[in-house]
Amino acid sequence: MATSRVVLILFAFTATINVMASGNGQASLDWATKPLLMPLLAGFLWLAAREAGRQADRLVLAGLLFATGGDIALMFDATMAFIVGMALFLGCHVCYIAAFVRAGALARLRRPPLRAVAIGYLLVLALAIPWLWSGLGTLAVPVAAYAVALAAMATTAAAYDWRVGVGGALFLVSDLLIAVRVAGAGELPGPPIWVMATYAVGQALIVTGWAGRVSEANRASLQQVGA
Repeated sequence: MATSRVVLILFAFTATINVMASGNGQASLDWATKPLLMPLLAGFLWLAAREAGRQADRLVLAGLLFATGGDIALMFDATMAFIVGMALFLGCHVCYIAAFVRAGALARLRRPPLRAVAIGYLLVLALAIPWLWSGLGTLAVPVAAYAVALAAMATTAAAYDWRVGVGGALFLVSDLLIAVRVAGAGELPGPPIWVMATYAVGQALIVTGWAGRVSEANRASLQQVGA
């Protein structure tokens, strides 16, 4: 079994434990596992690229680094920690957007099916921001600005690859759930696992989708050389 797959399995195991810990209110287990999630995905990405004979994309690795910092910041229950975490995740989204655009996402967004995706995310913003605005208080403006970057990430992700697109959508759902909670606008039924579950799966789909496209491109180039 490839080393990258072993790391990915370790990520899945750690993420499962973390989601269960967040749902059961086990703070110590949450603190022990959450900071490991994005470094494990970064390790998978680096190893997968190496196994494919390429270098791992620095933009995506930087995005995972920002996300690691954001994860740690949001573990502290304070307004300033929330703002710092949001700023770090903004850095994550900017890195992802740059990577997807560099890979040709903007050109694909001009096609009719993907235009609908962009319009759909604009509609989500148009509905969510006014709904949450009053409950966010002083955080309303920075959260709205963050939401625009988040929607841009999800849109360009959809234009890159279907798996990455689903990951971007889940990432957006995760952050929207956080905003709903901060604004006091509601809670989903059941244990509070949805934020971490959608986030972990979303990030995993983005990273594995990216790694898969890189591997496919590498195989195609090798076949052309062989021909």
